[in-house]
Amino acid sequence: MTDSRVSPGIWDAIWEFFASIRLTIILLLSLAVTSIIGTLIPQNKPPMEYLQAFGEFRFRLFNALDFFDMYRSWWFRLLIVLLALNIIICSIERLSALSKILFVKNPKIKPSRFRNAKNKVVFEAPHPASELQARYTPIVRRGFSYFTTEATDNGLWLYAEKWRWTRFGVYVVHLSIVLLLVGSLVGSILGFEGFVNIPEKESTSRIFLRTTGQPFQLPFEVRCEDFDVSFYDNGAPKEFRSSLKIIENGQTVIAKDIIVNDPLRYRGINFFQSSYGKLDSPHDPSDEAAPEEIDLRVIEKASGAAHSFTARIGERQVIPDGGGEFTITTYQPHLTFGGQDIGPGLQVEVKRQGQESQTILLPLHFPSFDKMRGGALFFSVTGQKKKDFPPQPAAERYYTGLQVTKDPGVPIVYAGFIIMLIGFVITFFMSHQMIAVEITGKEQGSRITVSGVSNRNKLGMDRKIERLAAQLQNT
Repeated sequence: MTDSRVSPGIWDAIWEFFASIRLTIILLLSLAVTSIIGTLIPQNKPPMEYLQAFGEFRFRLFNALDFFDMYRSWWFRLLIVLLALNIIICSIERLSALSKILFVKNPKIKPSRFRNAKNKVVFEAPHPASELQARYTPIVRRGFSYFTTEATDNGLWLYAEKWRWTRFGVYVVHLSIVLLLVGSLVGSILGFEGFVNIPEKESTSRIFLRTTGQPFQLPFEVRCEDFDVSFYDNGAPKEFRSSLKIIENGQTVIAKDIIVNDPLRYRGINFFQSSYGKLDSPHDPSDEAAPEEIDLRVIEKASGAAHSFTARIGERQVIPDGGGEFTITTYQPHLTFGGQDIGPGLQVEVKRQGQESQTILLPLHFPSFDKMRGGALFFSVTGQKKKDFPPQPAAERYYTGLQVTKDPGVPIVYAGFIIMLIGFVITFFMSHQMIAVEITGKEQGSRITVSGVSNRNKLGMDRKIERLAAQLQNT
């Protein structure tokens, strides 16, 4: 029977890996580089825009690397997870080193630490140590949460301390960064961003995701009851307003007029006024009708020979010189590629001798689209003839364009920002302060040494020591 337990050495190596500052630097540099890429390459655009901008080879490469939706890619999320684990383990590792300072109930005075301090004030007083202890105790302990005295062979120490907990400030900042990372991760995985156009007096429960173009079903309906737009004298839109209703289980649960930057929010989903448009006429049947005839051009990649065809849907066409044959099988008014609507297009079945048949897509608005396939034959649409339909009566009607978002990580991100501000205040404006007054007896009177240390703001501690020494001298 084999022992499947992992040896302690492996866990130690994993812990050491995540506790490395070098890993932190590498992850931060990686996130910086990827953020630059995400800035240079516009995110979540239609595939055809990327194809036209970068060409076929770079389009395929960038698409494989998820550069077009980088912040939702698996590798970007992995960087976020690794950085969060790195921060947590680094904090635990360094917090254990501070435990002797942070979690001691009765700290002991270390004379050498105060005797070697640079910010000390020394003076003499014509009183015995016991009398000075009674006089100095109320002054030294004022404003400090912890106070103790310790006797020595020829005198005593008065020791006061406060704000030891401020050493946690940097770990509060670490916690806030982890919350920001977790919030972004939650929003990336569980959130969505979409859009929808709703004509006046109509409702819908379906939106389209911006990243894929796929439909997404909402758990309720959104109705555009009315839409109004006002214009400046020069014709530019001044304000556009949508009267929206949320309908759930047949009942209106919320109604609100929205404008830009004043969204409707319901069940964690936000509806922003994004755009609008005019529906100049009722539905035009020619938009959905298939062409009667399609003009095609077929180029053989090896020889460069070009052949022109005028074909109908369902007709078999033979390519000369043994090039094979093809048939336009269907026409689609809304062809999709990569989850995006790329307009009307054709599905074509291509057969070549000794090869299996292949179905290709030919969008009518992008003649060079088939080059991206890299096949032996390159198809392009050069023209089409559609059936004539009688004109439709004009009717002025608007639709509202809504941006629909859901980000369940937002409350976590807000909490991270608030905690970060608290951590900054603790880290930069507060410090762990320790003050010690050493009273040493002499033949006549006593010698007093006032000193103090703090983990930051050394100048502030110097001034505090000078003021305290002046108070003690005047007592």
